[in-house]
Amino acid sequence: MAVRRYGLVALCSALLFLLVTWQVAAHGAVRGFDERLGREVATSAVPRAPAQFFADLGNTSVALPVLLVAAAWAGWRLHRGAGGAPGDRRRAWLPPVAALVTLAAVPALVVPFKVWLDRPGPPEMAGSHEGFYPSGHGTTAAVAYGLVALLLVRAHAARRTHRSRRPSGGRRAAASAGAWLGAAGTGLLTAGVGLGLVRQGYHWPLDVLGGWCLAGVLLPLWCAVCGRWGQRARTRRTADQGSGRPG
Repeated sequence: MAVRRYGLVALCSALLFLLVTWQVAAHGAVRGFDERLGREVATSAVPRAPAQFFADLGNTSVALPVLLVAAAWAGWRLHRGAGGAPGDRRRAWLPPVAALVTLAAVPALVVPFKVWLDRPGPPEMAGSHEGFYPSGHGTTAAVAYGLVALLLVRAHAARRTHRSRRPSGGRRAAASAGAWLGAAGTGLLTAGVGLGLVRQGYHWPLDVLGGWCLAGVLLPLWCAVCGRWGQRARTRRTADQGSGRPG
C-alpha cells in the first residue's frame, strides 16, 4: 500500500513537471508570468546576504558532503539495529547507498532538459551560458536534503525498533512528530534555496519549480525501493523463524 502511495506521488510530480516543461518550451503564458515574477523577486527587498547563503546550499560541493555524513551515520544506525543475521546487516547499508545513487541521478535528469530547452537565464546571468531549466541547484538541494531527512527518520525508527519491539504510544507519537518536523524543516530549507536562487538572479521561478518536480519523482522512488527491500527482509525473516532456520 505504501509503495502505491509513493508511486502516485511520483506520477503526480512527473505530470506537473511535464506541464511546466511544456509551458517553458512553448513560451506559454505561464512562462511570461514567470519571468515577470522573477524580475520582481530579483529586485525585491529580500536581503542579498541570506539569499546568497541559501543559494549556495544548492551547490553539490555543499549538499553532497552533508548527504555523505547523514548516509554514513544512518548506515551505522541501521546496521546496529538490524537483526543478528549477516544478510540483515548487509541490507542495512542499502538505503544509504541508494540515497547516494539517487543524488547521482540528478545531473542525468537535469542536463538533457537544459540542453534540449536551452532556456536563457535572468538578466543577471546574461552572457554566462544557456540552459537554465530545470535548476540543477534547486533539484540538488531538494533531493539531497530530502534524503538526509528520510535517512535520519529511517535510522531513528530502526533504533526505536531495536530497543523495543513494541514501542509505546508515546514513542510512536514522538517519532511521528519528529518525522513531521523533519519534513517541515526540509521544506523550509528547500524553499529558502529556491528563493535565494531567484533573488540572486541565478534562475527563474519555473526553473526551481521544475527541479522540485524532479525531486518529487526521485524521493518517492527511493522510499518505494527501500520499503520494498524492508518488506522482503521481513518476509524472509518471518519465513526463517517459522521453519526454524537461522536468519
